[in-house]
Amino acid sequence: MLVSLRPDRTAGATAVAIVVAGASLLRAPAEFRHWLVGAVLAAAAFGWLRCVHHSRLILDTPTSRIASAAQGYTELFGRGMPLAGTPVLSPLNGLPVLWYRIRVEERQDANWVHRSDHASDASFLLEDGSGVCAVDPEEAEMMVGRRDVLVQGDRRTTQWSLLKNDPIYVLGDFATIGSIDPDRDTARQVRDLLAAWKDDHEELLRRFDTDGDGQIDLAEWEAARAEAKREVTRQQRELDAAPEAHVMRRPQGRRLYLISDMDPAAIGQRYRIWGWVFLAAMLAALAGLAWLAAG
Repeated sequence: MLVSLRPDRTAGATAVAIVVAGASLLRAPAEFRHWLVGAVLAAAAFGWLRCVHHSRLILDTPTSRIASAAQGYTELFGRGMPLAGTPVLSPLNGLPVLWYRIRVEERQDANWVHRSDHASDASFLLEDGSGVCAVDPEEAEMMVGRRDVLVQGDRRTTQWSLLKNDPIYVLGDFATIGSIDPDRDTARQVRDLLAAWKDDHEELLRRFDTDGDGQIDLAEWEAARAEAKREVTRQQRELDAAPEAHVMRRPQGRRLYLISDMDPAAIGQRYRIWGWVFLAAMLAALAGLAWLAAG
């Protein structure tokens, strides 16, 4: 979960790898320095390309309205609202939140040592005036600015959270689940239901063995088929009457899934800043390679 200036988990790990490799240069034997500088160059180039891609993705993707958003990779912006039912409560203070992440650290000498992380996975709603969309935070990169810190003796607890009515930006896979079923096949659904009934032979006999001979004859099977068709038709009518439900979720593949309480332009600018950081590391690595080659 992303809750700081780091562009995402992969790029954060890339930045750490660059720092570790750079620090190792000071102690590495001369014959290994080319390899370490090359590793820094490769990692920095990867981080730079990734940040540039994500910044352009955020800045160039137009914000859609929920009511008219196209299915697929979409950008939404609205205000957060809780789902009906049991609220999500903050472990830090017990107050209702939409989402939280908790980090626990313990003091060792003069340093704080990380002990655990925990994040909520309950969905919440996004409203933009045109409609309502459920947002699933599972596996999303969370760029959240609100942070609360509680220090109790040698234990420090940090919470990042989203609250009701917070402005929320989401970039991910938008899908509508509702009254229209493009893959409707009544005959197949009837066959599937009959197959399920046949698996429970005793229940099938109880319902349709009208003459009590322990077998389902042709007339009784036709009655079962007619009942299955009525059941499928009833289910289809219920589906047709149900309102459409919109959901935002993690896209397939490696596409960015981002949830934030920041303005999209500010998010894109953060990715740009980290792109410049990676570019500087890449240029420094190139200069280091040139210096090693000249030596």
